[in-house]
Amino acid sequence: MRRRDFERLVLKALEELPDQFRDALENIDIQVRWRPTPAELRRAGVRRGSLFGVYIGVPLPERGHHYSMALPDTIVIYQHTHERHCRSEAEIVKQARQTVLHEIGHYLGIDEDRLHELGIG
Repeated sequence: MRRRDFERLVLKALEELPDQFRDALENIDIQVRWRPTPAELRRAGVRRGSLFGVYIGVPLPERGHHYSMALPDTIVIYQHTHERHCRSEAEIVKQARQTVLHEIGHYLGIDEDRLHELGIG
């Protein structure tokens, strides 16, 4: 899949977010990259080839009154992982949407266990 097509899938997933979630996104950069670096894999504690996305930043509930003038938080979605683990374009679309929701969940302060309970783990 071409990069531009994959980026469109990610943008579509963002556009389809419920208003209350989309409105909560502030000072965040959402990127598409080909694959995670070894350092990103180590930081996430996962093995090579299994990281679909990552959230880097300070979750909303952990921000206090001192939180200002900060660089944007970042959500990175890895295209290669999606293509490697999905068998069809329809699966890539579904997985990309789930990955976007999952990483936004971390941004909102939702932990892994709760994300699994919500079906986006």
